[in-house]
Amino acid sequence: MNVVPQCPPVPAPSMASGLLDSWLDAGAATLEGLGKCWATTFQRGPVALDLPRWLAVTAERRAPSWTTPHEVVFEGPLARLRDFSVSKRRVVPTLVLPPQAGHDSCIVDYSTDQSQMRTIVEAGLERALSLDWVGATSKTADASIEDYMDVVDRAVEHCGGRVNLIGDCQGGWLATIYTAVHPERVNTLTIAGAPIDFHAGEPVIHEVMRRVAPDGNLHFYEALVASGGGILRGRYMLTGFIMIQPGAEISRQIDLLLNLDDPAHVARYREFEHWFKHTQDVPGAFYLWIVRRLFRDNALIAGSLEVRGRKVDLGRIGMPLNLLAGATDHITPPDQVFALATHASTPGELVTRHTSTGGHLGLFMGHEALREHWPRVLSEVVRHSRASAPPRRGSHR
Repeated sequence: MNVVPQCPPVPAPSMASGLLDSWLDAGAATLEGLGKCWATTFQRGPVALDLPRWLAVTAERRAPSWTTPHEVVFEGPLARLRDFSVSKRRVVPTLVLPPQAGHDSCIVDYSTDQSQMRTIVEAGLERALSLDWVGATSKTADASIEDYMDVVDRAVEHCGGRVNLIGDCQGGWLATIYTAVHPERVNTLTIAGAPIDFHAGEPVIHEVMRRVAPDGNLHFYEALVASGGGILRGRYMLTGFIMIQPGAEISRQIDLLLNLDDPAHVARYREFEHWFKHTQDVPGAFYLWIVRRLFRDNALIAGSLEVRGRKVDLGRIGMPLNLLAGATDHITPPDQVFALATHASTPGELVTRHTSTGGHLGLFMGHEALREHWPRVLSEVVRHSRASAPPRRGSHR
């Protein structure tokens, strides 16, 4: 995440400097932007900057949407299951667990030319499905890790009982926990930008937690949840993301002001803002469990995590494993992702590691990752899927 932890690799020099560096970058972005605005005004006159229209565009908000044709095959209090399958060929179904960090799950189907789901299908995994997390309500505020495991169970059963599991960010550690508890249900495991060793590397989140949760005291996070009536409000997470990398927000808004006469630029801005600024709430009990057991205690690596009455033993993960990280990911450094290879029992020849040059969000919807890295990852998934396709059982379509 962000300032309220959740769900690319250049670690910050130290925890003390990471957040300061981000704010210094914001100051530099502001000065650079003001300089560009001044130069534009000097060259073209005051009318060059259409402030009323800029304010109108920045204030626009609408719910984001999925772009690839598909069918919603079930919906529950915590998630929907969306089926993107284009055939019923005997290939192991692929199930995607998207991020859940205050934003809509449609990031995995962001646009017609930036879609993880389309990339999966085009790679030959023609039976592809994705969970779609539902925003928390007062009725789901107390949802637990076991409730989320039940959701994955239902999706896996719908797929026939065995899947290629792909998890992005929060979906990645959830997929890892599920696989460690039920390895017989997972043919291959792929995670992208997913923290497994939450204490590895030096993401800005470490400094944030050190400041707001000194000595592991979680009163700050508990107060956030209490202020939302038992729910972690998505707007809090949005604020946290912006505070962690304020320079990106400042640059995006100034670039819009300078490019209002470019329809393509305005369209890209709107597309991202509609997704980024449309927030989704998270069950408070689930969120506090994440902060306590994963971010603070690092229980997944420590071996002290129990789910469904079973110890979550990463050593039970022995299937083909694919790990994708971002070289400039300030949320989940590569060390946190690649740690899974050290703790799983998967033979080295069945482990692939991939590093995109981009940041955190780019791993799930960036052109570079979708064009250069995901096809290589998915080719490995395909290689281990055709021969081992299980007999179909349960419903499909």
